[in-house]
Amino acid sequence: MTWRRAATALALAALGGLGAGCASLGAGRGGEAATPPAAAASGAAEGFLLVTPQEYEQQSPTLGVVIEIDAPSALKALLEKHLDLVRLGRINRDEVEDSEWARLIDASPAQVRELLQTEGYFAPQVSIERSAGRAQGQPDRVRLKVEPGERARIGRVTLEAEGALERGHAAGEAYARETLAAWLAAWPLAQGSEFRNAAWSDAKASALARLRAAGYATATWVGTGAQVDPETNTVRLFLVADSGPLFRLGSVEIEGLVRHDSETLLNLSGVPRGTPVSEAFLLDYQERIQKAGLFENVSVTLDPDATQAERARVLVRLREAPLQVYTTGLGVSANTGPRASVEHTWRRVFGFAASSRNKVEWGQKRQFWEGEISTHPAEKQYRNLIGGTVENLESDSDTVLSQRLRLGRTQDTQRIERLYFVEGERSRRTTNLGVRSSALALSLNYHGVWRDLDSVVLPTQGFTFAGQGGVGRSRGTNAEDGNFGRAYLRLTGYLPLGRAWYGQARVEAGQVFLGDNAVVPDSLKFRAGGDDSVRGYSFRSLGPQVNGAVGSGNVMYTASVELARPFLASMPALWGAVFVDAGNAADSFSALKPALGLGVGVRWRSPVGPLRIDWAYGREVRQARLHFSVGIAF
Repeated sequence: MTWRRAATALALAALGGLGAGCASLGAGRGGEAATPPAAAASGAAEGFLLVTPQEYEQQSPTLGVVIEIDAPSALKALLEKHLDLVRLGRINRDEVEDSEWARLIDASPAQVRELLQTEGYFAPQVSIERSAGRAQGQPDRVRLKVEPGERARIGRVTLEAEGALERGHAAGEAYARETLAAWLAAWPLAQGSEFRNAAWSDAKASALARLRAAGYATATWVGTGAQVDPETNTVRLFLVADSGPLFRLGSVEIEGLVRHDSETLLNLSGVPRGTPVSEAFLLDYQERIQKAGLFENVSVTLDPDATQAERARVLVRLREAPLQVYTTGLGVSANTGPRASVEHTWRRVFGFAASSRNKVEWGQKRQFWEGEISTHPAEKQYRNLIGGTVENLESDSDTVLSQRLRLGRTQDTQRIERLYFVEGERSRRTTNLGVRSSALALSLNYHGVWRDLDSVVLPTQGFTFAGQGGVGRSRGTNAEDGNFGRAYLRLTGYLPLGRAWYGQARVEAGQVFLGDNAVVPDSLKFRAGGDDSVRGYSFRSLGPQVNGAVGSGNVMYTASVELARPFLASMPALWGAVFVDAGNAADSFSALKPALGLGVGVRWRSPVGPLRIDWAYGREVRQARLHFSVGIAF
């Protein structure tokens, strides 16, 4: 190999490593570096110089080579990036022998065809022209004209699975049949779609990843192929996967436990031994451990030892959260004004597998204590609990003091929350006119939340449904003892509207069923108005007149429609919104007259939930109010 060929090879290697448009690195005659005159001083000191192709062409004492490519813009960019002729054209012309130039020029059409095949063009027309210009003091020019033709389309797809998945499917196993059907249906390259090598590679990778995520953790491709039919300009795809064994849960090995019981973590797995260990199971298990509130830095993985697939090991690595935590807070709400709070969490009460939480909050319009002791999650994530609340709540028309004692059982899963409980409640209402009334109730209740959201913290699509039901017996001031029932529901939906708009709608309704001369504690009845009710009205300001002041009603209905979008594409977390709210509370639905509120707002989609600031006008009161809140109400 001559020194010029060596220099050419070295230059191509350097250009390939540094990327297009970066440098010239050459050895001139006599071993001296070939350096543009304008940078001779610095080049002599450093041994090489990085310049743009345009700067080099302007500075080079030797005329270079101009490469022109006539092709569609996307393909032109591909050829300019990868074609050897283009990359070599950026270096000093005299460093490349004419025979090497001729070889590269002759090889260019074949290399163009190879590059275009990756984009699905298998019959391109390529022509090349060369014009010498050095004799006239001009650079040499090489012109490539590319007509790619029609992009090939996928004619037929053959996708098959071997191994445990195929055997399970043949044996009629439900899990294998569902997995295989879902795997085949998820294949992204449909018959008739355009073929691109990048899409073909992505499809193979995603299909194999989906099979592994279903519990076949060692799945591999036995063979794949893309056969081109030039006559029909179609590509036939062949793929055969070996699923390998199905990994089934055998044991859970835990690292990091110090004070808490391993039984708690086993209960949180939520599935029996022998269950397929899918990626969804691992993620759900990890989320359940995190939601338990006992641990931090949780990681759940599968041991991919194929020889132990029937009794696979799931590895849980974690760190226990501090046993006791005190939290203080300062805040302000448009509903209840400024507030300060102190909260104490104890994650293992007196060494037992139980947690306690006590919170005291003192605000301008609301003062309360709330406490609860609950067992650590048992089988199916159930926890037993006992709790109490004392609350003093002021509104524009009255003050309500209530006390509650609750004994129940709760279950929290990824989509569903359930709470069954027996509750005793007492309330005393004092109006601004000094009129007092009290009531006492004992009830059996069920509360549930169902959600199907793309994100629990920042939802944009899906729905949530909250429902409550209860029956009990009550007595109160100037009333007879009697039975009562209570029902409440709240449905909220989220829907993307086009590329940048998002819609949100809410419907809320409730009713207390009472005898003719029966009463229930005021806290079991309903009022409307406020941040998450009817904006444009103060907190709990909508309801029937009771003893000369706004009180709580036996029925309630509210609805809301909101439209929002980001202000700027460069600020996707900052949204603007317009909304309309309506609703009220009354003694009966026939007497309920909805109050209307409408306005505009700003949303900041923070990591802890949306921060909302709303300006709303209440039609009935002919006044505007400012509302602000953080988070999502379920």
